[in-house]
Amino acid sequence: MKFDELKLEPRLLRGIANRGYKELTAVQEQTLAKTLQGMDVAVQSQTGTGKTAAFLITLFERMSYNRTSKRKKALIIVPTRELAVQIEKEARLLNRHLGYAIGSFYGGVGYERQLNLLKKGLDIVIGTPGRLLDLSKRGHLKLKDIRTLVIDEADRLFDMGFLPDIKRILYRMPPRNARQNMLFSATLNRISRRIASEHMNRPELIEVTPERLTVDTILQELYHVKSHIKMNLMLGILKAQAPQNALIFTNMRHVAFRLAKKLQQNGLHSRHLTGDLPQSRRLKIMDDFKAGKFALLVATDVAARGLHIDDLEMVINYDLPQDCENYVHRIGRTARAGNSGKAISLASEGTADHLEAIESFIGMKIPVQTANDDLFATDMSLELSSRKRFRNDRQKNSRINSRFKNNYN
Repeated sequence: MKFDELKLEPRLLRGIANRGYKELTAVQEQTLAKTLQGMDVAVQSQTGTGKTAAFLITLFERMSYNRTSKRKKALIIVPTRELAVQIEKEARLLNRHLGYAIGSFYGGVGYERQLNLLKKGLDIVIGTPGRLLDLSKRGHLKLKDIRTLVIDEADRLFDMGFLPDIKRILYRMPPRNARQNMLFSATLNRISRRIASEHMNRPELIEVTPERLTVDTILQELYHVKSHIKMNLMLGILKAQAPQNALIFTNMRHVAFRLAKKLQQNGLHSRHLTGDLPQSRRLKIMDDFKAGKFALLVATDVAARGLHIDDLEMVINYDLPQDCENYVHRIGRTARAGNSGKAISLASEGTADHLEAIESFIGMKIPVQTANDDLFATDMSLELSSRKRFRNDRQKNSRINSRFKNNYN
C-alpha cells in the first residue's frame, strides 16, 4: 500500500513524500489501520521496520484532525537520550509543512534550554523517564495535558529499570480512557503486556514478526577462536574486508574501552561508546560516527540503543551476547533501508555457550568460516614476546576452525 492512498492531511503527505517514503511497511500498514481511528495498540516489531514513522504519522494526523483551539499534546517516552534525539529529528522532517512545536528532554544536560522550550509551549514532548518525571515534579511539565502517549522500545525501558518511573508518569497523566496509547517493543514480554493491560484501553495487539528474525540481506558468518587471539582475528578480518564502517559489540564496558584503544594502537580510527560516558559525549561520538569521521565504533548493547545508520556496512560480535534476542538487535543495525550488510561473530571459550540459544532463536545455523593462518594479523599493541606466542597459537586455531566447519557441513 502507498502512503498517498491514505486520506491524510495534505501537508503531512508532503512531509512524507519529502522524506522519501512511498510504500508502507507491514508494521506501518497494520498500526495505522488502528491508530488513525483512535484505537490503542501494543505493537511487537523489530528494529528498522518503520515503527517510528507509524506513531509519528498517527500523532500528526490526529493533531491535524483536532480542529479545536486547544491542541492535543503528545508524549513519547524512550529509554535513551540518543533515541530521543533520533525521534526528534525524524519528527521534524515529517513536520516540515505542519508547524507543530517539538522538543526532546533528557538528563546529562542543563535545564535552561529545556525549560525555555516548555515555556514556549510544545505539541510533542519526547524524553527519557527520569528527566520527564523530574520536570513534572517541579511543575514545568504538565502531564495532565497529555492526550496521546507513546511508549517506545518498552522492553529496553523495563530492562534498564525504568518501570517505577514509567508508572509514576502514568499516574500523573489523565485516565487511560481520556487519552490514546501506543506501546512499541521488539518483544512483548510479560511486563509490557501487563502495562498494556493496566494502563491502556483494550489495545489491539499487533505482532509483526518476519518468518526469519534475521533479514536475508545480512550475510552472517561465525568464527571459532581462542579468546587470547580473538583480537588478532578481528584485525585480520578488518584488514581483509576493509569495511567503510563497522559497529563492534562487546558485553562489558571495560572490554569496549580496551578494544577501542587497541584498535587505535593498530592504526585504526576507532572510539568506544558505553553507558558510563557523559551523555553529551555519547551524543557527540554517535554523531561523528554517523558523519563518517571515524570508521569503527566499539559499543555495548545499552549504549548503542537508538543508533540507526542506514549505510552501516558491518556488525562484529566481538563477544556473543548472553541474550539471544540481542543478537538480532545487533545484526539488525546493518542491512537497513534496503541495503545489504554483513554480521561476523567470534565465538570464544568465554561466550561460545550462548551460541546454541542464539541459533535456536533465529531458526538457523550460522555458517562457520575457517580462520586460516593468513587471516590473523599481528596485534601491534602487544609486546614482542606476545607476538611470537601469537604466531604459534594461530596455527593451532586454524586446526580448531577446520574441525568446527567439518561438523557444520
